[in-house]
Parts: sequence; C-alpha cells; structure tokens
Amino acid sequence: MDSIEIGLWVTGGLLVLVVLGMRVAFAAAFAGLVGLIWIFWSRKGYDASELGWAMTVAIKTAGQVPHGKVASQALSLIPTFILIGYLAYYAGLTKALFEAAKRWIAWVPGGLAVSTVFATAGFAAVSGASVATAAVFARIAIPEMLKVGYDRRFAAGVVAAGGTLASLIPPSAILVIYAIIVEQDVGKLLLAGFIPGVVSAFIYAGLIIVLALTIKGFGPPVTGFTWRQRMQSLPPALPILAVVVIIIFFVYNPFGGDAWGTPTEGGAVGAFIVFLMALWHGMRWPELKDALIETAKLSTMIFAIIWGVLIYVRFLGFADLPGAFADWITSLDQAPMLTLIMILLAYAVLGMFMDAIGMLLLTLPVVFPAVMALNGGPFVTAEESAFGMNGTMCAIWFGILVVKMAEFCLITPPIGLNCFVVAGVRPDISVQDVFRGVMPFFLADAVTIATLVAFPSIVLWLPSLA
Repeated sequence: MDSIEIGLWVTGGLLVLVVLGMRVAFAAAFAGLVGLIWIFWSRKGYDASELGWAMTVAIKTAGQVPHGKVASQALSLIPTFILIGYLAYYAGLTKALFEAAKRWIAWVPGGLAVSTVFATAGFAAVSGASVATAAVFARIAIPEMLKVGYDRRFAAGVVAAGGTLASLIPPSAILVIYAIIVEQDVGKLLLAGFIPGVVSAFIYAGLIIVLALTIKGFGPPVTGFTWRQRMQSLPPALPILAVVVIIIFFVYNPFGGDAWGTPTEGGAVGAFIVFLMALWHGMRWPELKDALIETAKLSTMIFAIIWGVLIYVRFLGFADLPGAFADWITSLDQAPMLTLIMILLAYAVLGMFMDAIGMLLLTLPVVFPAVMALNGGPFVTAEESAFGMNGTMCAIWFGILVVKMAEFCLITPPIGLNCFVVAGVRPDISVQDVFRGVMPFFLADAVTIATLVAFPSIVLWLPSLA
C-alpha cells in the first residue's frame, strides 16, 4: 500500500470519527498520529520489530507541530479580537449600538430585524467571533423583537444569521486562521473581508424587507423616534466606530504611506482601548472576570482544534495527498469555474456535519493547493490564469469564498453552532425553532456567494490598494 492509499484510508477514518461525534481536535490529532505511524512503518516494510521505532518517530514528529505553528505571532490576533468583543458587551457598548440602529432603521418594513442585522455587523467589526456575536444579540435583540410581535423562530434566526457576519467583517478570527494555514498576508485578507461582509449584511436586510412587504403582519415597523432621539443615540455608539477605524489604520493606512503597525498590534491596541471604555462605563471586577473567562474558553477551543488539525496536516504532507488531489483536479475535463463551484457545494454539504473552523482546517491543506493549481499555480500572472487574477489575489478571493461558506455552515443543521448558541441563551426557544428561523437566510447566503463568484472585484478592490 503506497502513501496515497494510506492517506485516503486515514482521511476516511477521520471523517467517520467526526460523523460519530468525536471532537474535531481529538479526531484529527488521533488520525494524524495513526497516519504518521502507518507511513513510517510502511517504509520499513511492516517489519514487526520496527513498529516501536515508527511509533517513536511519529510521536516526536507530532509533538513538534503544535508549538511550531501556534508560536506564530499572527495567531495572537485571535484572543485579542475575541476579548474586544466580550469587553464591548460587558461595557454596554453593544446595547448602545443596537439602540442607535433601532432609532435610525426600525421605521422600514421589518425594521427591528434589519436593525439587528446592521447592529451585529457593527459589533462584528470589533468582535471577530461569530459565536460571541450571536450570544450577545440573543440577549439584546430577541426580547425587543418579541415585544412588537415578531415570530420567535424568525427573531432567533435573524440573530443566528446576523452573528455569522463576524466571520467576514474584520477583525475576523477565522480569516486569521485561513491566512495562517495557507501562508497568506493576514492584513490583506482582513481588508478583503470588509466589503463582502457589508454586502452580505445588505442582502440579509433586503431579504427581511421583502418578507415584511409580502407577508402580512411580518416584522412590523417601529416608528415614533424623533430626530433629536436619533442624534442622541449616536455618541454612545461612536466608541465602536473608533475602534474599527484604529484597527483599519493599523492594517492599512488609507491616507498613503506605511501602516501604523501590524494587525497583531492593532488588535492589542483595540483591546486596550475597549478596556478603557469599559472601565469608563462602569465595568467592575466581576464583569471583567467574566469577559476574561469567556475569552479564554473560546480561545482555548480554537487553539485546541488548530493543534489537533496541524498534526493531521503534517501527516498529509508525508502522504502527499494534497499534491495528488491537485493533480486530479487539474486533470478534469471541465471549466475551472465549474470545478470551483463544485468545491464550494462540497463545503456546503460538509458543513452539515462539521463546525466551521474544523472544516476549514481539515480541508484547506488539500483543497487550497488544488484551487491554486486550477488557477495556474501560485506564481501565475493575471493574464495567464484561469480566473483572471494572479496567485496572491486568487488565494485572497478563494479565502473569502470559503470563509463565506463557513458562515453558511454556522447556521446549517444539524451542527450549526450559532443556532445552538442562540437556543442556549434563550431556553424558551428550541434549537429546532432556531433552525427553522434561519431557513430564509440560506437563500440570502446563496445570492451573496454567487455575487462574490461572479464579481471578484468586490473582494479584491481593497487588498489591491494595500
């Protein structure tokens, strides 16, 4: 049995473990370790006396992986982005943001739901974590929508879908993970997510308005706010805007010249500023402790998945499965764009059984080289490429597409994590009801993905300026 066959068998076993319910972190680490032992032992002709040697070498190889990758400075962005979101919540900044959105937008059909979408988009610009965004607005927005007569299923669905915007709008933890795995520039990827995230929010809002106009009694508008009340709602929400501007300046200086610092430094400065704002708004030790504990929990979960998957990725390198898959993809006798669409559809199916981060970490080491080969290689020019863009821009474009697919998976049954989070925060709403509530947003996500595929300039304009 050659290394490719070993790779296929181990990958199949990994998928079985995940479907059976084993956590991705543990399933990937176990599969990767078993695969390394198998690979090394096969090179000794399956000699029984060499099994101990193969196990020793595999364990040493696997043990070197987590520290070597996680020590990367770019990954320190993840806990700082998550901390910003929790500090903003405990400081009351998210409630102020929702109140401002309500006073300015709630007069349109389906106004409170539209306000929730734009408020989650604003919070996503300081949070970077979809789960945190969904948890925060399940507490703030759902009670407001229920008061004016929204269906509880749809109200929960709006929050679950709106929370996914944190995956694209910078600062985004999942974009940072993508950048680390495929070794691309973090700053350019964060910039690339901004316009698609805003476009996605507007498509969500458009869907809500259409439903409110076509279904009687669906999402009644909320009126009665004076211009004075609207203007009064802006100052409490401005701190979030200030943090967004600071982070963007650290990633990319729009006035020309060098950026102020690295994305990691921008995240640290943003967290410090929100911390000062939280103290100013009266946050005390119990709230600070909760924010730190929640940040540590979510960061630990993400890093554990990264550690486990990186062991599996090391095994894939020895098995040469990514190269074989890339060769197979490029040998298909069909248009490259059709192949790309098939890959995105495969992500939609896979996301029904895996969480978003685990899905990307497990698949990217194999799929990313194939997509790059499909475009013509990592060093291809725009004129010679299949998708009309050079290797770097193709990597950024595919990253936004695949992260948008990860957003889709956050609300897809039966694993959609955001739906479970909303149901956990609101025990009066079952997870089945949340899944029913997000169903209209599947159409909105499909429209967004089709738009980004058809018009890559939406993704590439900002990073092309950096």
